[in-house]
Amino acid sequence: MNVTSPEHPTNKMLERIFRKALSPFEKFIQWESASGLMLMAAAVIAMVLANSALAHSFHHLWETPLSLSVGDWTLQKSLHHWINDGLMALFFFLVGLEIKNEIMAGDLATPRQAALPMIAALGGMVVPAALFYAVNQGGEFAVGWGIPMATDIAFAVGVMTLLGSRVPKALLMFLVALAIVDDLGAVVVIALFYTENLQTDALLVASGLLAIMALLNAANVRSPTPYLILGVLLWYAVLQSGVHATVAGVLTAFMIPTTSRHTQAGFSQHVRQLMDRFDQDGQNGAFGQSILKNKPQLHLLETLQSGLHAIQPPLVRLEYIFAMPVAFIIVPLFALANAGVAVQLGDLATIFGHPVVVGIMLGLVIGKPLGITTFSWLAVRSGLARLPDGVHMGHIFGAGLIAGIGFTMSIFIGQLSFGSNPHVLDLAKTAILSASVLAALIGAAWFILTSPAPKASAQT
Repeated sequence: MNVTSPEHPTNKMLERIFRKALSPFEKFIQWESASGLMLMAAAVIAMVLANSALAHSFHHLWETPLSLSVGDWTLQKSLHHWINDGLMALFFFLVGLEIKNEIMAGDLATPRQAALPMIAALGGMVVPAALFYAVNQGGEFAVGWGIPMATDIAFAVGVMTLLGSRVPKALLMFLVALAIVDDLGAVVVIALFYTENLQTDALLVASGLLAIMALLNAANVRSPTPYLILGVLLWYAVLQSGVHATVAGVLTAFMIPTTSRHTQAGFSQHVRQLMDRFDQDGQNGAFGQSILKNKPQLHLLETLQSGLHAIQPPLVRLEYIFAMPVAFIIVPLFALANAGVAVQLGDLATIFGHPVVVGIMLGLVIGKPLGITTFSWLAVRSGLARLPDGVHMGHIFGAGLIAGIGFTMSIFIGQLSFGSNPHVLDLAKTAILSASVLAALIGAAWFILTSPAPKASAQT
């Protein structure tokens, strides 16, 4: 039998391939970092177009009416609304999957793991909202108190990743968990405080659809297809109810099953049997040659691939399927449609003296690090939580600074708060963009000054 030696170049190549296998957390960080760059590019393009000779055409594009019709039924909205109410429901669906995954098997799976990021996230929501409300208390702009509560996970992770070894991995995991809890808090705020007049009939229909999904879970239905179909119906019911339609994305995600119908022992047994057959089919001179020349082995690989797909819980499969299109298409498209603000350089003092701008910038740049650090310190001091290994309070403060990047969710809540007042909405967007850039720069500077990159060990 012509068996390839361990030193064979092909074996070394395979060893490198399998060594490169990323953990789910590493894949998440990789995607979020790349998404942050795409998001930044889309925001810059939107700003450039909004301040160019193409500004009128650019803004007119997003008001193009688009309709969806089935028989006599028609749903018509502008392109801007389809993005914010429709495509962003998929963004919230992915957010819901990430939240549920973290609660079931991640950094929020146990009270001990969840305590610090949950308490820190609470501080990072309460203090910024309080600062905004203090500036705008009693005025017509107080409705925007939810804007500085949010952290943009893609931007924040991207900045931390660029800092490399200055940021401990445990701190990066802390920031991701904090941002996910932050997203959950934003969803709750949107559902409770940023709704129109509620329609009872539509809410009853939505409740019925959720009940059907729960029954499917109880009946051990593991195919994601019926949940996705019901999720689309749920989106329409929530849209008609007065609650913001994107909430349906999170509710659907919470109903996606987290367990596989296959057992670990059964899967392991079948894989071993397949690999035994794989080795047997590779004998008599074929073993060591290219697999492409051996059809039985190719068929076994296809069977193994199908088995690997089937063993994954529906939640994991859907998170993998939706991660890339949401990160690289939907979120950048949202930035293109919403980040374009015409900058009036002649009156910067008036712009940055406006209470909405002051409240947002105070909330994101000062409120975020203050709330996250203070609540974290209190949690550790009281014994409710402990700092991750290798992380100190200086790290937590730096993470709080970077958590002040509130781009996507902040703009989204800004649309809900001031959508009927374009001038104030533009001021809010200006504040969000300015505060996010400032938070990123100050946070990066903090880590560069306080956490020098470890020196490479000398060669012996």
